[in-house]
Amino acid sequence: MIQEACDAGARLQPACEILELDIRTWQRWKKDDSLKDKRRGPLTAPGNKFTEAERKRLLEVVNSYEFRNQSPNQIVPTLATQGDYIGSESTIYRTLREEMMLQHRNASRPSAHRKPPELHATQPNQLWSWDITFLVSNIRGKYFYLYLFLDVFSRKIVGFDVFDEQSAEHAAYVVSNAYMAEGVREGQVNLHADNGGPMKGSMMLAKLQDLGVTASFSRPSVSNDNPFSEAMFKTLKYCPQYPNKPFTSVEEALAWVVKFVDWYNNIHQHSGISFVTPNARHEGKDTEILEKRKQVYELARQKNPNRWSGKTRNWDRVDNVYLNTKRTSSKAA
Repeated sequence: MIQEACDAGARLQPACEILELDIRTWQRWKKDDSLKDKRRGPLTAPGNKFTEAERKRLLEVVNSYEFRNQSPNQIVPTLATQGDYIGSESTIYRTLREEMMLQHRNASRPSAHRKPPELHATQPNQLWSWDITFLVSNIRGKYFYLYLFLDVFSRKIVGFDVFDEQSAEHAAYVVSNAYMAEGVREGQVNLHADNGGPMKGSMMLAKLQDLGVTASFSRPSVSNDNPFSEAMFKTLKYCPQYPNKPFTSVEEALAWVVKFVDWYNNIHQHSGISFVTPNARHEGKDTEILEKRKQVYELARQKNPNRWSGKTRNWDRVDNVYLNTKRTSSKAA
């Protein structure tokens, strides 16, 4: 077929690519004056290949009611916590792709910017991040505003409220409630925010000074300087629970946010903290959870050592979290 295509005027390399054949291989075969396909393929199946029963069970699990709305990145840690293992994320993704069960979503395109000074947290209530986001109302041109404070180390939402306007007074009210709810001491917390009016208003700055909270700010018009809050809002607005219709009142919007915060803090397993819930990490329970997952994976490897060519999955705890860091390590969050 390649020879016929070349005789008809086609170029050799594209003809080989269509048949997924390397051009060097074709040239070597041609030297033998033989136009037969000499590819034999693997003579034996790889030792770590899934059996039909394992493949069937994997598909049943990921399509079950419990996991049908979760990605493999969420399914695997949940099963590990339950003491079960059906395969790695890559295996699940590959299987779903072969079964035509994956759908492409929008790609995020973060821009590269110079970062402001680095902030660092090694425990809860050391570094908070906050921002305001719009919630669409049923009146065109009118919005409700969600004020949300996030603990950067644990990813726990420590304070929030919804108002029908943006103001430094509202921000001061929300941060005061979060401060008291968490039992924070004076000088304990660094609070990072954008450079907007409510963040730098005199009422807000006076309240932070009264509480002994150190404030830091992003550069004007650079949302990437406050990545944790931005990522938080994307999780909020793209989660399956987000309403399809606009909110009719501040009370309705707040009621939905209350439910979301309960799910996010207590059920959602965050990828940035080794797939544990923010509350579990905030309360120091993540160490025990991650240790149990290590044991589950070690037992799975002992049962079928051919499935691992190296070490088991890294379930180590993320002990250091950085805001606006230049580090490239995935552990530097």
